[in-house]
Amino acid sequence: MTYGPIDFLALEFKGNKFKGEILPALLELVQNKIVRVVDLIIVQKDEDGKHRAFELQQLDTEVVRIFDPLEFEVSGIIQVEDIEMIAELMENNTTAALILFENLWAIRFGEAAQRANGRMVMYDRIPFEVVNETLETFAKAEATA
Repeated sequence: MTYGPIDFLALEFKGNKFKGEILPALLELVQNKIVRVVDLIIVQKDEDGKHRAFELQQLDTEVVRIFDPLEFEVSGIIQVEDIEMIAELMENNTTAALILFENLWAIRFGEAAQRANGRMVMYDRIPFEVVNETLETFAKAEATA
């Protein structure tokens, strides 16, 4: 079986209540078979800087229901070391979603490249903040030229 590249994403939200506002966008990606959620951990960091991590089955039924449409099983790939690293980066009184997702869109493309005797020389992800900031800088420079 061929797998697509897997990305690790940690999103931090102010407060310690995760309501699932981003779920519709993630669900759209899953339903369109663009990505597959491989693992998901929720980390809460209190006002004193102490953190707790929860796998999906450990969350309140109400929160679990938010994630039900994703139809995934916890793989256990996200390890304690990953959770500790993210907890160190989190601000106090925040909640983070740690998500591993497989890029399904890349499977057919990668297989086609292999059949054509292609060789990946480099693969890198440029964060959307960097892309947006760069394009804004270009637009401002163009507007003043």
